[in-house]
Amino acid sequence: MELTQIPQDIPAMYIEASSFPAGVLAAHQSLHAKIPASDDRGYYGISWMEDGKIRYLAAAGELSKNESAKYGLPIFTIKKGSYICELVKDFMQDIPAIGRTFEQLLDDPRLDPQGYCLEIYGRESKDVQCLVKLND
Repeated sequence: MELTQIPQDIPAMYIEASSFPAGVLAAHQSLHAKIPASDDRGYYGISWMEDGKIRYLAAAGELSKNESAKYGLPIFTIKKGSYICELVKDFMQDIPAIGRTFEQLLDDPRLDPQGYCLEIYGRESKDVQCLVKLND
């Protein structure tokens, strides 16, 4: 595990998965169909437990202020601060590796109780960075 910083809040447009894990791929596909691809845009997965269920958001960073209104999408703000993280290489070859990685990260006693699991997808790689926010 590594420690990393997100230096500033990131406004991210999102589509919520209808279920977890079954609806995750469809949420990402819907998001990519709705907004134009860009090498300058970050792509994310955001999840947390609520009322005994996992909520999952497929998200993409805004390239301009209020871009989300143009596409009729809500915003989730990825908070700046300290995160623990682990890289999962070539995740499509072992998608459950993402869940296993988060299970390990969620054991850290320094976690922010209001935090979430954050996936950051590489723009040109097959890797995903798994992060969990720490108390600041």
